[in-house]
Amino acid sequence: MNIENQKRKILGMLGISAKAGKMVCGTDATLEDIERRKVCLVVVAENASDKTKKNIEFVCKKKNVEYIEFGNIDEISKAIGKNNKAIIGIKSKGLAEQIVKLIKENGGDLLNG
Repeated sequence: MNIENQKRKILGMLGISAKAGKMVCGTDATLEDIERRKVCLVVVAENASDKTKKNIEFVCKKKNVEYIEFGNIDEISKAIGKNNKAIIGIKSKGLAEQIVKLIKENGGDLLNG
């Protein structure tokens, strides 16, 4: 699978998780759900601010939650039907595992975290 197909598939999975109500978006809401141990995977837009990335990464490592940088704010926002969202927390373990598996199967090209 080429990178563009992989990216479309992952964005589709983000959309599915949004429609199913199995995600949280935005920095504050995601951090809150990480603390409550409701999030299995955090997706951070590659063009999110460095301060935001460092803050999310720190909390994810502290709470042992997987963290990836993927896509940009516009792509992620469009996929989930929201505006200007750089941070997404995936609550579904199954969807989180599928996303991570897809990224790792393809050499981790999209996994930066």
